[in-house]
Amino acid sequence: MTLMETMVATDRPLLKVEGLTKGYGPRIGCAGVTFDLWPGEVLGIVGESGSGKSTLLSCLAGHLRPDLGSIHYDGRDVLAMGETERRCLGRTDWAYVHQNPRDGLRMGVSAGGNVGERLMAIGARHYGEIRGKAVAWMDRVEIAADRVDDRPSAFSGGMQQRLQIARNLVTSPRLVFMDEPTGGLDVSVQARLLDLMRGLVRDLGLSVVIVTHDLAVVRLLAHRLMVMKSGHVVEQGLTDQVLDDPQHSYTQLLVSSVLQV
Repeated sequence: MTLMETMVATDRPLLKVEGLTKGYGPRIGCAGVTFDLWPGEVLGIVGESGSGKSTLLSCLAGHLRPDLGSIHYDGRDVLAMGETERRCLGRTDWAYVHQNPRDGLRMGVSAGGNVGERLMAIGARHYGEIRGKAVAWMDRVEIAADRVDDRPSAFSGGMQQRLQIARNLVTSPRLVFMDEPTGGLDVSVQARLLDLMRGLVRDLGLSVVIVTHDLAVVRLLAHRLMVMKSGHVVEQGLTDQVLDDPQHSYTQLLVSSVLQV
């Protein structure tokens, strides 16, 4: 089923955001952001440093509480949830991939333990089954099974990022937030990671909100694109349409700067 067919067959979006606003005193983090995210859809959010994209992602993921607006997930009012319910959602249906994998991993715990911890958080207790799933997911993200007892500190940056992805996806979340997941990696490692991510998104039918400054990343992964500047969404639409025929002067500047590199 194509994304368009999924949207037609689905009664409501998985994530519905209306008027989301967050400020820091006189400075705007994000203002009046509104969008729908459908099951199986990848939404890219781009903009320069300070554009508000990371503030928006933090509000969506529950790391910051917005000043105004609403967030509904699968019809449920996220901002009205209690702390226990939100934590449960973060362990089951949601996942968050940090730019720096060290922020999303426990560096003093083995690779297998990092993946297994998330399974234990949702009630898994059988050691053999937990270890087996951890090894299977490590293989899925191209980490050899004989590294299962190694600590993440012994891994390269690219391997740490792949391990963080395995840790997040082992519980089969429906919605994944990604903050600059290829940032800080060299070009060849980025390409390999992007290919892996594209395959996982397709195979698992994930809905993803991905923040990046790299237009090549959204070109490869995102169905739709939002461009932010000074806390506001200045343009949004289908990714290829926005990148190939940008309407806003700021989007035109972003695209032209990439073409000139």
